[in-house]
Amino acid sequence: MAKKAPAKKGTVAAARSGKSGSSGNFGRTLWENVKSLAGTVALFLILRTFFVEAYRIPSGSMIPTMLVGDWLFVNKLRFGPNIPFTNVNLPGYAEPLRGDVVVFVSPYQADNGDEPTPILVKRLIGMPGDTIYGREGVVYINGQAQRQGFASADQTPGDGAMVVPNFDWQKPLGLKNTRFGSAPEQPSVDTWGPLVVPPAHFWMMGDNRYDSKDSRFWGFVPRGNVRGRPLFVYYSYVPQESSDRPVSFITDIRWGRLGHMIR
Repeated sequence: MAKKAPAKKGTVAAARSGKSGSSGNFGRTLWENVKSLAGTVALFLILRTFFVEAYRIPSGSMIPTMLVGDWLFVNKLRFGPNIPFTNVNLPGYAEPLRGDVVVFVSPYQADNGDEPTPILVKRLIGMPGDTIYGREGVVYINGQAQRQGFASADQTPGDGAMVVPNFDWQKPLGLKNTRFGSAPEQPSVDTWGPLVVPPAHFWMMGDNRYDSKDSRFWGFVPRGNVRGRPLFVYYSYVPQESSDRPVSFITDIRWGRLGHMIR
C-alpha cells in the first residue's frame, strides 16, 4: 500500500496564513461598519440637537394654525440651540418677535403630573417691557386692543369667567391704579392684568384661547426656555379618537396639510 506523502511545511504555513487573513478581514469589515454606524448616529444627534427637530402637536390649543395630529419640523438654529443637559443657549441668527409661533420649555406647572415642565408651542404675544392685560376676552398690549388670536371665526367661546387656582400667581404682580385700569381681585380666563412683561421674558398664548393653558395659567416664559420656531407640517393625520377609520395614521392622512408652512 502506498504511503501518503508528508505535507510540506510550506503548504501548512500557507493554509494557516490564509485562515488568519480571513479573520483579519472580518475584523476590519466589522470595525468599518461600526465606525460608519457611529458616524451616522453622531450626525443625526448633531442635527437634532442644533439644527432641526421633529415635534408632534398633542392638543388643540393652536387650532387652526396647528391641528392635533400635525407633525412639524422645528428650526432650532434660528433662536439659538440649547446645549443638552444645561441652561446654556448658543447664539441664533434671529430673536423671537411678537406674533411668532415658538417652541419652548414651559415654566414649572405643579399640576402637570410627572411632566411639570413640558415642551410647548404657542404664539408670542407680549415682549419684554409690554403692559399686557385681558378684558372680556380681548387682549390689550400697551392699551391697544389686539386681534382675537388667530382662531377661526366659528370658534366657540368657552367660560370666560372661569377661575382656577393657577391664576393666583398673577395677584401680587397685577398693577393697580394705572392708565389701563387696575388688575381684578380675582383674575379669570377673559379678565386679567395689567401685568408688565419682565426683561428677557415673553408672554405666550394659544391661538385657540378657550382651549389653551398658557401664560395666563403659568406666567412669563424666560428667553432661555425658547427652543425654536416651527417650519412646516411634514405629516398629519386625524387622531384615532376623532376618526371613523381604523389605523387612522395610515388611513386618515390629511394630505392637504403636508408641506403647510406655519405662520
